[in-house]
Amino acid sequence: MRKLLCLLAMVACTAASAQDTLKQKDLDEVIIYSNKFEEKRKNIVQKIEVISAQRIAQLNAQNTGDMLTNTGNVFVQKSQQGGSSPVIRGFEASRVLLVVDGIRMNNAIFRAGHLQNVITVDQNMLERVEVLYGPASTIYGSDALGGVVHMRTKQPKLSTTGKTLYTGTAFARYSSANNEQTGHFDISIGGKRFAWLQSYNYSDFDALRMGDNYPSKYPNFGRRSKYVARINGIDSVVANTDDRIQKFSGYSQWDITQKFLFKQSDKVSHSLNLQYSNSGNVPRYDRLQDVRNGALRYAEWYYGPQERQLAAYELNINNAGFFNNVKSIVSYQHIRESRHQRDYRRYDRLDNRIENLDVIAFTLDGRKLWNRHELTTGIDGQFNDVTSRAFRKNINTGAESKLDTRYPNGKNRMNYVGLYAQHTYKFPNGKLLLNDGIRLQTVNLKSAIADNSFFNFPFTEIKQNNLAVTGNLGLIYMPDKDFRATVGLSSGFRSPNVDDIARIFESNTASRQLIVPNPNLRPEYTYNIDLGITQKIGDRLRFEATGFYTFFRNAITVGPYQLNGQDSVLYNGAQVLIFANRNANKARLYGFSSSITADIAKGFQFFSTINYTFGRQTPLGKADVPLDHIPPVFGKTSVTYTANWANLEAYALYNGWKRIKDYNPSGEDNQQYATPEGMPSWITLNFKSTFHITKQVALQAGIENILDRNYRHFASGFSSAGRNVIVAIRGNF
Repeated sequence: MRKLLCLLAMVACTAASAQDTLKQKDLDEVIIYSNKFEEKRKNIVQKIEVISAQRIAQLNAQNTGDMLTNTGNVFVQKSQQGGSSPVIRGFEASRVLLVVDGIRMNNAIFRAGHLQNVITVDQNMLERVEVLYGPASTIYGSDALGGVVHMRTKQPKLSTTGKTLYTGTAFARYSSANNEQTGHFDISIGGKRFAWLQSYNYSDFDALRMGDNYPSKYPNFGRRSKYVARINGIDSVVANTDDRIQKFSGYSQWDITQKFLFKQSDKVSHSLNLQYSNSGNVPRYDRLQDVRNGALRYAEWYYGPQERQLAAYELNINNAGFFNNVKSIVSYQHIRESRHQRDYRRYDRLDNRIENLDVIAFTLDGRKLWNRHELTTGIDGQFNDVTSRAFRKNINTGAESKLDTRYPNGKNRMNYVGLYAQHTYKFPNGKLLLNDGIRLQTVNLKSAIADNSFFNFPFTEIKQNNLAVTGNLGLIYMPDKDFRATVGLSSGFRSPNVDDIARIFESNTASRQLIVPNPNLRPEYTYNIDLGITQKIGDRLRFEATGFYTFFRNAITVGPYQLNGQDSVLYNGAQVLIFANRNANKARLYGFSSSITADIAKGFQFFSTINYTFGRQTPLGKADVPLDHIPPVFGKTSVTYTANWANLEAYALYNGWKRIKDYNPSGEDNQQYATPEGMPSWITLNFKSTFHITKQVALQAGIENILDRNYRHFASGFSSAGRNVIVAIRGNF
């Protein structure tokens, strides 16, 4: 295994890349929208990967998180099948900004641990995904420390012929590893001035079957030998008849999108964007494996339906006075989350914690072009209102009693407002291009504890007002069309949110921890340097490489804490240690990514990429320890054949070892779900194909994990799919 990983690393060389579409040869002309307005990617210092709708369809993944995994350039953690938490350059969850159609998804209760919010965006409605690597706080403000995942959904199409234009797509997919059944349909009806788009997507997943080819040293790793079932009203531990089936990992999800476009004139257009995503209950599979006193601890542990509603109005104006382009978005989001857990044979306490979040946001951006200059400037704001409630229920009698809430049970509000300017200058010699920008960001937070009887905190209100200035400065050198070199400096900022500063949470680490609020948290800052090169050799070979070093200051990490002079407390029937989020003095991350793309024969293309990150933190008064969320070496190698009648791809996905000495001792790395030595390295071999039956109909077939390898991604408490046969049929009109 180690020799094979080394060989793949040598083949990949050293660097980072974007495997956008396999047919496109000159990626310098790719257009990106992450800088608010369309721009050629070659004019942006920051490394950006573009994943097109065509490529998303070819990857044919289960959800948006799995699609990112299959690019080979984004690491994704999973705690359950209904989860996916992207990791970019060692930053995860609330330190990676998710954006859909120009609207921030990150909110006041985005966790620093592991998230599943990215899967609430229907990948089958995406026209493109842009992944920005490194701090992006100048454009996007707080949270964009590791990078940004910007998802753009399909737009309604206007008619250009005078006749009503009808376009749409539909597909159905089946996967054998989890008996997946997915159906999708979208239609756009467009006239000269008005267009309407409607889409529906439904997926149902059974319990996932893991691989049967185990590492020789760990023949029982990940096996689900027992589970808890309620039989005749009594919790019973039941032997699993097939311990490769991850019992209670299935879930269902549905997504609805509706858009309206009105082109008032050649200069002015209006659009309305409505999105709804919901699911059934999503079992928290990793917690269902937790053991207390040698026995399974939980009879039930699941997320309630994860609901996301979005309504947004967008105005676009061309040639608006001083500006060439003006864009404004006003949006409202409603998010509902809940957690439900019950210990084995504790029928008197099904604990229910429910969060409702309302988010109002706006952006106003303008772009001005003159001579060799381009200026984008704007103002944005986001206003969060969180309601947290909880109750304990006796499942036999239906009686309810009080329970401590996850967040303060009074008013929780968090507001962001920022001003920014981003500038580009093209030097007269045509070989140099300057990127520079600055942002002023203010964030205020207020949480009130209405009922302080559970823990008797020495405070009943938490307040913060934070102000930050961030910026970026970079230079691009392009002496000819075949070579490009970049150097960039950038800073990032993240203000502690309600989840960081006010959460009450029982951690699932082996040492049993209760996380309590810490009102004294300070904002996190990153200072980053990037170096990148792109070299084309003739018409057949392309090499890309990016290296980075990030200084991380005031990093928020979990550490021992005292509450009312005590370092432990009785909680849920057990004595647990008291921990809280704290600021480390400093941390550092560095790494590289690289790729090579080669046209090896007519229709055949070779692609290989590899990514490496290293991270360490210095806790207060202590020696360096590993920073959590740092993935092992990972990447992808593929050979693709493209013709008019088909697209065929054979590829390997791979992860290196994550040794136990490189795990963070008290963070979110989940040592208890690894082997005693850490998380073993793995390689999966895969094949996917698309056959174009007609211009309107395509048949897809593939096999993932052909060798039926049993493996987990680092920090995951859920094993990935074993051998998985996928079939789908797609149509368009």
